[in-house]
Amino acid sequence: MTQTPVLRADPAPEADTGIAVASSRRRGRTRSRSVSVWSLVFLAPALLAFAYFAWGPIAGTALLSFQRTNLVAPPTWVGLDNFAALGADPLVWQALRNTAVFTALTITVTVPLAVVVAVVMSELRHLGWVYRTLVYLPAVIPPVVGVLLWRYFYQPDSGIFNAVLAPLGIGPIPWLQDAATALPSLVLQYVWADLGGAVIIYIATLTIVDRQLYEAAELDGAGILRRFWHVTLPQMRATILVVLLLQLLGTFQVFTEPYVMTNGGPVNSTVTVLLLIYRYAFEFGQYGRAAALSLVFAIILAIFSVIYLKATQRWSTR
Repeated sequence: MTQTPVLRADPAPEADTGIAVASSRRRGRTRSRSVSVWSLVFLAPALLAFAYFAWGPIAGTALLSFQRTNLVAPPTWVGLDNFAALGADPLVWQALRNTAVFTALTITVTVPLAVVVAVVMSELRHLGWVYRTLVYLPAVIPPVVGVLLWRYFYQPDSGIFNAVLAPLGIGPIPWLQDAATALPSLVLQYVWADLGGAVIIYIATLTIVDRQLYEAAELDGAGILRRFWHVTLPQMRATILVVLLLQLLGTFQVFTEPYVMTNGGPVNSTVTVLLLIYRYAFEFGQYGRAAALSLVFAIILAIFSVIYLKATQRWSTR
């Protein structure tokens, strides 16, 4: 009696495919983990150097703000005494007020002026590179050199500004010697130095604006102002918001201009927060109080940046 051979069914092709896919995924995950580990190994020196030189001083400043030291004797832990002293010092509030006024005046002048200058210069067809060079030249000059140059211009007797105004029957104006005009004088110099960088960025943004939008608006009868308002500004909106944030943060941290030009005077009318931090540390020897003011100012700027980004995020993406 012959036995009928039993036929065994081959594994389903779907099963083989599933096993192969699962195996391929496991190999891919293993390879990915290996690449990640080696990436961290190679990045470790750079990350450690960044943490030491960037975050190390921040941590040291935070620690120093709770101490009293002259950097020679061992520090003494004083808790919140440095912060309490800041709140009781009227010069701190005056420095905050001066910094806020300086920033408000500078931004109010710089932002619209930079946009208008960029739009006008983008329409220049002949010798445009000459005008761009002249506008950007103040940004190339070292800040201290520019400040010293303007301090000479502001001299009440031999300064260029009073010499120009004298034939008009104006002056002489004590630009830096009067508390009423000292801060606006610093604003004027800062706008001159800061305008070129913003103008160049705005000009670069205008080069990518579709010219057909202007042609369509012109066919619809839109004049220069309407084309600027409905075509140019919407295309520059995101860039303006980013540049504005950078200008705000930079202007809040102004130091060179009041230090070199007026040293905070007259009558502390041009003392800014960074200049006061410098005085606390290197003139008064109160390093803990200087660190405390630095920490408070950094927190204020961080909160301001977050609020600004949240407030402008929706408008910038419209």
